Amino acid sequence: MSAHITLTAADGFSLTAYQAEPKGTPKGAVVVIQEIFGVNAHIREVVDGYAADGYFAVAPALFDRVEPGIELGYEGADMTRGVQLAFEKLQMPQTLSDVQAAITYAAQQGKVGVVGYCFGGLLTWLSACQLEGVAAASSYYGGGVAGQMSMSPSCPTIMHFGDKDAHIPMSDVEQVKAAQPDVDVYVYSADHGFNCDHRASYDAASAASARERTLGHFSKHLA
Repeated sequence: MSAHITLTAADGFSLTAYQAEPKGTPKGAVVVIQEIFGVNAHIREVVDGYAADGYFAVAPALFDRVEPGIELGYEGADMTRGVQLAFEKLQMPQTLSDVQAAITYAAQQGKVGVVGYCFGGLLTWLSACQLEGVAAASSYYGGGVAGQMSMSPSCPTIMHFGDKDAHIPMSDVEQVKAAQPDVDVYVYSADHGFNCDHRASYDAASAASARERTLGHFSKHLA
């Protein structure tokens, strides 16, 4: 069962979120962090997928701080707008506060794992390092992660990158590996956005492998 709900951040700001509940008792909870395209159809499908695998899942609409209801496509003007919204319009302390609101809410259903993609991959890393109540984290092709290596995660964390990703060079991935020896870093023969089956860069084999690893990670640490 899925629904749109409202979360309240520490500063009193209300933001929407999309949630899905599993059949039966949840194995735990998963907070899904969006790409630069908002909580669009793909992110809702990701939430539904984790619910189908037995987790209570929720995706906070982080662009609500700028404008409610933003859902973007993957090319042209939408791509440009998404970059502007994520990296110019949002303020990181507020964004992390909104993620924390989702984590706190999800924790009512059990231990919380965080998974995020692209912009959400960076936020997943920051959540693992800075936020409370995160039991495990799985970061997908997080842009800017390599520049945040002065921090260390407070929970078991894995990362996924594509070796054909023009946005994240392999030199950045090697930097992450060197700085965080306790983080399992997986590299796939794939491009940026390989998990999203709405994008031309989708790679089914890499997406399936990364999802299997993420589910195994969550099964181990959210039980």
